Amino acid sequence: MDIREEFLKFFESKNHERVASAPLVPDDATLLFNNAGMVPFKSIFTGEIPAPHNPRATSCQTCLRAGGKHNDLENVGHTARHHTFFEMLGNFSFGNYFKEDAIDYAWEFITEVIKLPKEKLWVTVHESDDEAEQLWLKHVSIDRIMRLGDKDNFWQMGDTGPCGPCSEIFYDQGAEEFSGPEDYMGGDGDRFLEIWNLVFMQYERSADGTMRELPKPSIDTGMGLERVVAIKEGKTSNYGSSLFMPIINKVQELIGKEYTYATGASYRVIADHIRTSLFLLAQGTNFSNEGRGYVLRRILRRAVRHGYLLGFREPFMFKLVDIVVGIMGKEYDYLAQKADAVKEQIELEEARFFKTIESGIELFEEELKNTKEIFSGEVAFKLYDTFGFPLDLTEDMLKSENLGLDTEKFEALMLEQRTRAKAAWKGSGDEATQGDFKVLLENFGENVFVGYEMTSHTTKVLALLDASFKTAQKLEAGERGWVLLEETPFYAESGGQCGDIGLIEDFAKVVETKKFFGLNMSELEVSKTLSIGDSVVCNVDISRSEITKHHSATHLLHAVLFDVLGDHISQAGSLVEANRLRFDFSHPKGVTPEELSEIERRVNYEVLRALPTTTEVMSIENAKKSGAKAQFGEKYGDEVRVVSFADASVEFCGGVHVSNTANIGSFIITKESGVSAGVRRIEAVCGNAAYNYFVGQRQILLDAQSEVKNLDLMAGIARLKSTVAELKSELKEAQGSIKIEIKTQDINGVAVVVAELTNGDIKEKIDELKNQNEKLCAMLFQIKDDKVLIAAGVKGADAAKAGEWIKNIAPILGGGGGGRPDFAQAGGKDASKLPEAKEASLAYITGILS
Repeated sequence: MDIREEFLKFFESKNHERVASAPLVPDDATLLFNNAGMVPFKSIFTGEIPAPHNPRATSCQTCLRAGGKHNDLENVGHTARHHTFFEMLGNFSFGNYFKEDAIDYAWEFITEVIKLPKEKLWVTVHESDDEAEQLWLKHVSIDRIMRLGDKDNFWQMGDTGPCGPCSEIFYDQGAEEFSGPEDYMGGDGDRFLEIWNLVFMQYERSADGTMRELPKPSIDTGMGLERVVAIKEGKTSNYGSSLFMPIINKVQELIGKEYTYATGASYRVIADHIRTSLFLLAQGTNFSNEGRGYVLRRILRRAVRHGYLLGFREPFMFKLVDIVVGIMGKEYDYLAQKADAVKEQIELEEARFFKTIESGIELFEEELKNTKEIFSGEVAFKLYDTFGFPLDLTEDMLKSENLGLDTEKFEALMLEQRTRAKAAWKGSGDEATQGDFKVLLENFGENVFVGYEMTSHTTKVLALLDASFKTAQKLEAGERGWVLLEETPFYAESGGQCGDIGLIEDFAKVVETKKFFGLNMSELEVSKTLSIGDSVVCNVDISRSEITKHHSATHLLHAVLFDVLGDHISQAGSLVEANRLRFDFSHPKGVTPEELSEIERRVNYEVLRALPTTTEVMSIENAKKSGAKAQFGEKYGDEVRVVSFADASVEFCGGVHVSNTANIGSFIITKESGVSAGVRRIEAVCGNAAYNYFVGQRQILLDAQSEVKNLDLMAGIARLKSTVAELKSELKEAQGSIKIEIKTQDINGVAVVVAELTNGDIKEKIDELKNQNEKLCAMLFQIKDDKVLIAAGVKGADAAKAGEWIKNIAPILGGGGGGRPDFAQAGGKDASKLPEAKEASLAYITGILS
């Protein structure tokens, strides 16, 4: 039985609109990930936007809980139910039906569609909810209804806003498998398993805590697909079901060890984490050291570490991708489309971590010997900073040793690092926007964009918002605010293309254009009072012409990358502005200079072909059949706009373009770089920006010719290189002719040198001293400009460590450094402290050798 499909079909039969799963990365600045089925509908529940035409909806939403308030990461693998990635089945009523229908629908689906035994079902209601209890009595006896308090049966979105009691449905898995002290209805054991939560949003909580009845209460329900599948298949753990066992079986096959539940936590972690990694990567999140990309990196590395415990010593997670695609690819077709690119990204990230994991684990185990109860925060930070071990991975390793961690020290060191790097990440990185958009949608609906056909248009001001997004009757000169035009020629930022700027003649400068819940709105700097109802002439800035050139060139680039690099290429992000374009794409290695030249040549060839641009609005099914490329995460309706440049490129796109590729002028790649593991970036310029780039490059060439005093630049450079080589040779001879006397002193049979070297190479001098002495401890200093170079060398003196020696001395000079026991280097900033440093260096090594 396909429970996902049965659920959605059931609620469609009850007049619910089937809504596709939203991306894991939400359109909500307060959240890292979509963590519940209701998140895509949050703006409707909070009243920010009106309810849709059909106030009933049903969905199977992909969810992720691995960060922030909802974080199940540490429990994954150790319990039967916790996952980072899961699917939540839900039905929703936006001010339509309420408790009675919600309860009746739930009971009908559970008992008549998926046919769970009625005698195994229990329900809970809020202790104050007499109405829900009475409604449940139609289906179950009073002895199977339990009243619980706010902790278990009251739901709220936040400290203020919609909230209400909830009712949960439980399934009794039987005393045969579950007989612990918490295995009773209401206990924390697994015997009575919660499978469906019905939330009755009937109150609005104000800031002072008071609650008022909502005029149109709503319904939000959530049922975990993984739990129901396990129950239907007779499994007492989600991981025993057909959603996970094929992955676990593949891990068994790869490692050659049999999986048993009691000792199989690592198998379960891997099975969970590969699903999460695949979905995030396929949806466009990439490995990085901040934000969502860092959560992804933590999850994959946690899985790799568990693989290491099983015996893996080389990448293996990427080999599980096809198994997950086989299980879930029918419902989520983009998984198969992105599978090859995702495998490359995962293998690269695994390979990176496997290079350091062994050294990291050695350091961890070394510190364990010195740990009684609390593990060193300093070592945990070193594991993070040097070996790439996320903190929760170290905590996971400590959990199996029943040890705590000095998190205070770890956090202090992290704060120091963030301060130095100025790279603290807060929230999602997006700006949260709240305002009176619901009023505008209810009064006017979505306004019309006419900018495909024209860049100047006379229209009417429908509404105004002030800088805080609150409705205003007018905006005065000197104020900033937002305008909703009846018809607008200004393109709103979307799909990587920047929003238009321009003028509202006589009234205001348009400085930005964005979309809010489908409303195309322009931000204004007002020069003359602008009022609702005013008739205005709108002019899009001339920069639009340059934006279209870069946008069309981006489409050509995308198509050419497929031809030159291979069909594994997948768009991972883009930016289109008036003076540049940026295109991110999946590719396992740097693009070679030869490949870049070929890519640039081919794009310019398509420009020179003078291909006409055609746009067509068609059904999304026909668009897909046409082979048009779509970008994951973009919101497409039943009908989509397809932009074609003859046979060179066909893509879904709502943006603005040139009418003919010849208008692009020329295309120049300015940079190629890596964004993250398996993701590359190409930056380029077109049109006027390309001309400016050429002028700049020509000036650099002229300046270089002037500097080398030769119109043949390469000949001039060759002459300079020859001169430099000659001077280096002469300098080396001169330095070699200077006899540098360095005094050594004997301390317990070891030659000790602490001295300043005025010229020459201090590293070479230490090597020379080692060759001259059987046992040696030497530290040399050299002042270069306003800095101090330090080098330390040790030979035949087991008690002395060059790295530790230099770590103790470098801070005196305002610097730092380190190295091996036999050789270390450092740098300092304060040359005035050199006498003090020399004295301290001699005292330190004397103490070690005495």
